[in-house]
Amino acid sequence: MISTKFRIAHQSSRVFLRAVSTLKNNSYIKVFDNAAAPSSHILTYLGSNPPSKTLAIGVTTAIPPTPQSFTENPKFVSILNEVVSEHGHQDEDVIAQAKAFASPGGFNLGSGGSFFPGQRQEHHRGSSRKQGGGGGAGGDGAGGASAQGGPGGAGRGGFVHLSDRRNPPDFGRIAWPEDILGSVEVNESGEVVGRLQPSGTYRIVTNEGILGLSPFLRGKLIDRLCKEEAKERGS
Repeated sequence: MISTKFRIAHQSSRVFLRAVSTLKNNSYIKVFDNAAAPSSHILTYLGSNPPSKTLAIGVTTAIPPTPQSFTENPKFVSILNEVVSEHGHQDEDVIAQAKAFASPGGFNLGSGGSFFPGQRQEHHRGSSRKQGGGGGAGGDGAGGASAQGGPGGAGRGGFVHLSDRRNPPDFGRIAWPEDILGSVEVNESGEVVGRLQPSGTYRIVTNEGILGLSPFLRGKLIDRLCKEEAKERGS
């Protein structure tokens, strides 16, 4: 479904309304009719009309978009990966995971486990021992590194993942590959080392929804898209 907002514009002495449609489950993503294919829609973070197809998230033949109806824009994916690499290590989710990873109880996160503040400890789709909750030794939420006296208890470092918020994993578990934006190293003191490396497995649309970035990362991405749009207009 689509939610609609209205912007008031002044032209001469007349006042008129222009509808701006957004996705109901993600009001930051705008929906425009695709003039090149009337049966589809263009999804974008930018509000310019007509929208820039080169900077759009992608196109979809159904609202809300599904993995079957959505076609991603390769250039957008490239820009997203660049933003993740440049700013992902500063994201609040990564910082929280890094601190928890090196804490005395960090062994619960395993090697590369995921942590989200205030996250409920309940099971959801695919939550099982086979999910591999932390490093590949049985998937019990502890993982191989923990079995060897890993982070927290032994003061060792490891890796944490930056995941999409549309489908946060259970505490101590790793998100599904399609939800992982990137990974970064953490030292024994809970400090992030270097920058995130894009996962290469992330999918913009899954059965759980579309692109659910943190406010910090979303802001950085929109800033980058606005700069790219300004370049397009200047060329």
